[in-house]
Amino acid sequence: MPLPDNEFKDELARVIPHLRAFGRSLSGNRDLADDLVQETLLKAWAARKRFQAGTNMRAWTFIILRNLFLSQMRRARFKGEWDEITASKLLAAPASQDRHVELGDMQRALMHLPQPQREALILVGAGGFAYEEAAEICGCAVGTIKSRVARGRVALENLLSEGKLPSRRSHVSDPDRTALQSIMNDVDELSRPR
Repeated sequence: MPLPDNEFKDELARVIPHLRAFGRSLSGNRDLADDLVQETLLKAWAARKRFQAGTNMRAWTFIILRNLFLSQMRRARFKGEWDEITASKLLAAPASQDRHVELGDMQRALMHLPQPQREALILVGAGGFAYEEAAEICGCAVGTIKSRVARGRVALENLLSEGKLPSRRSHVSDPDRTALQSIMNDVDELSRPR
């Protein structure tokens, strides 16, 4: 049985911080994440009659957001290449933030993992989802999520310890927020009660 519109609206409003954190983790870009969340909310509202009372609103909306992100990624491959001149002008972190370099490296390393591994690590590691919940969101088996998390951790270790991480200049970050602030903000948003 579908929820009444006012109850659906309340539940949808409670997952917005989680959607924003998940969108930022997937895209690595605040503006793109906000666009993804807005589109997710519109699609969820349009499909509100299909949402069943008693099911997990966060998982349902995460699936919508993930599918939108993957669709955008598929479309993006037909767009032009990354502008190296612009990328070379961007600074990863101001000099006063040297103590946050390792956190920035971790954040950058996540963005260089294959999409399935990054997604699994974000959901299970940063999001605190159980493997079963992450599997439901990703639309795959629990064993697949466990494998992606394990492979993602190994890949992160290799990127960080063996010097395989690409240059900081190739990573676009929020100039108003340190890596530590970004990570802690994501943790706070993901750990808020619904």
